[in-house]
Amino acid sequence: MQKEKLLMIPGPSPVHPRIINSLALPTISHVSPVLVEELKEALVNLKRIVFCEKGEPFIAAGAGTLAMEMAILNTVEKSESFLVLSQGFFGERMGQIAQSFGIDCDVVECEWGKAVLPEELEKRLSAKEYKVVTATHVDTCTGACAPVKDYAEVLKNHDALYIIDGVCATGGIEERMDDWGVDVVLTAAQKCFGAPPGLSVLVLSEKAMEKRRSMEEIPAYYSDVLNWLPIMKDPSKYFSTPCVNEIRAFYEGTKIILEEGIEKRFLRHARVAEAIRAALAELGFSFFTQEQFLANTLSVVKYPEGVEDKSFRSTYYENGIVVAGGLGETAGKVFRMGHMGNLSVSQVHFALDALERTLSTLGYKFEEGSGLQAAKAILGE
Repeated sequence: MQKEKLLMIPGPSPVHPRIINSLALPTISHVSPVLVEELKEALVNLKRIVFCEKGEPFIAAGAGTLAMEMAILNTVEKSESFLVLSQGFFGERMGQIAQSFGIDCDVVECEWGKAVLPEELEKRLSAKEYKVVTATHVDTCTGACAPVKDYAEVLKNHDALYIIDGVCATGGIEERMDDWGVDVVLTAAQKCFGAPPGLSVLVLSEKAMEKRRSMEEIPAYYSDVLNWLPIMKDPSKYFSTPCVNEIRAFYEGTKIILEEGIEKRFLRHARVAEAIRAALAELGFSFFTQEQFLANTLSVVKYPEGVEDKSFRSTYYENGIVVAGGLGETAGKVFRMGHMGNLSVSQVHFALDALERTLSTLGYKFEEGSGLQAAKAILGE
């Protein structure tokens, strides 16, 4: 067997043994009492993780892109104006999804590595009426974390639904639906939840559900939340066969989050991000993302002089760590390192030790052990 590598890409994130065990259990009936109970509990846990008391949670076979599509089609009518605050690649994708369904969509873009400022949102809302506004919380291409809470404050003075794309944030960076007035949080299983890929995950507020019910029809069948709602209320009913094992794994992932404590989990993500960046900086690396927009879930890392992208990533892989290359304009110039989900301190130590071994192999000059010690000073190890 090939030796297992530690995934430190922007998702999927490392899968905890408890979650692997749930995934590996014999497949049971999708309407069995066990699956019915675990799906119900997963939905309850999901609402707790996004701080939503009265909204409707949904879990369906798919991934983040399907969740994006579901969020748009169930809240935006074709005749309405839709505003996308884009921090990079996945904001652009949100706009592309809307346009593919003929929805009037305006995309506010910013320089990659930054985020759209709340002042720009206010300016746009003052110039045109939008029925729905969406923002990518963390763009996995640019590493930019948007000020989604500040957007919410702006939107309190406007009559528009607010969607947060939390694919690379939910469960690792706070998203408080009720307190902030967020109408949809969409996400996926494989990032901060630490489960395998395969599930589209959404929570809709009461206001968002009212909007869907007011729409006579939408250009979707599988993506229509009204087709899924009876199953979310009573999983013993049938609409489309769910991913039984993935749901059981996701349920275990939500349990791990709540056992850790959601507030403690947010703090851990922040501390691990700080430690990894301290180590990288000590070794001569810098960051593509502007400092004020750095995300706690991943880093987009610029190479120091003398370190070449493909040889670095291939050697790092041989030393046990998988990181991702850059996308678009960043290709060949950066690597993307995820540090989210259930990543442990010992795994961080292993990754940084492997990083130093990789740099030594490539002939890069640095003080041996300096990166790992910089991280340990923050992690307290």
